[in-house]
Amino acid sequence: MNKVSENPSKNRTLPPLIVIVGLLITCYLTANVMAVKLINIHGITIFDAGTIIFPITYMLGDVLTEIWGYQTAKRVIWLTFFCEIIFTLFVWIGIWLPFPEETAANAEAYQQIFSFVPRITIASLLAFLCGELINAWTMVKIKERTRGRHLWIRTIGSSVFGYIVDTTIFVCIAFVGTVATRDILSMIGIQIVVKLLIESLGATPMAYALIGWLKALDLDIEH
Repeated sequence: MNKVSENPSKNRTLPPLIVIVGLLITCYLTANVMAVKLINIHGITIFDAGTIIFPITYMLGDVLTEIWGYQTAKRVIWLTFFCEIIFTLFVWIGIWLPFPEETAANAEAYQQIFSFVPRITIASLLAFLCGELINAWTMVKIKERTRGRHLWIRTIGSSVFGYIVDTTIFVCIAFVGTVATRDILSMIGIQIVVKLLIESLGATPMAYALIGWLKALDLDIEH
């Protein structure tokens, strides 16, 4: 039998695009699970726990758009969309599977947490698609206007539009009827502000570092 020889220099690390895509999908799925928990301060629900990690998803989307272009970013957004559908489908199936009597408490806890996920997922899928596509498209347009200068303007500027669309769609679909109207409005406003703060103070410096590193690799990229 002929053995296929491997080139060690080509198999030492994963391609950067695969790493970025894997991280983006992981952050997005994690944000959806964390969204089940609402954070309440002084009697007012301010945002869901997924807000903490969600800006990293947008940052990775910005990196994809900046390095590989809008078309690649759009394909990854759709891939993430279908990954979330698969995740939700099997989580939902898990709710209805039989379980041993001695694990009834665990099964009840599983159902309490993940029975809420489908509604959050529907909200998140619509919000993610609209928000991320607008974010990526806006980033490209800002890049054209600024002629490729001032990365921070396009990462933060595109996120403003993306977060407004994403947050409004997500909060309204996920929480209307389960929390007070006052809390809905406060969640939308506060989430947008918090996401932009995380984006500006944490995610944008990370984007600069990632984009700088990827450009230094001199990748063969087709926009």
